[in-house]
Amino acid sequence: MDEKNLDEKEKELKERQKRLEEQEAEIKAREKKLKEKEKSKKQVLLRLAPSLWNDLAVWAEEDFRSINSQIEYLLAAAVRKHKGL
Repeated sequence: MDEKNLDEKEKELKERQKRLEEQEAEIKAREKKLKEKEKSKKQVLLRLAPSLWNDLAVWAEEDFRSINSQIEYLLAAAVRKHKGL
């Protein structure tokens, strides 16, 4: 390879590195925003019958969610349905 090709390759690599750094910064900003959003969630004490808890646990596992996420998913779906969305 001649010096011109090496210079072009170096320039391409620097541009690629810059794009990757920009993408990394964007991803970090999104992660920060999601973490802030998660912290803003309200906590609710919920008492459930053991049989309902077990059914939810099985369902959550089938959907690859935690029980808490499954309950939140179901509540959100019920609210959307209630609103007619």
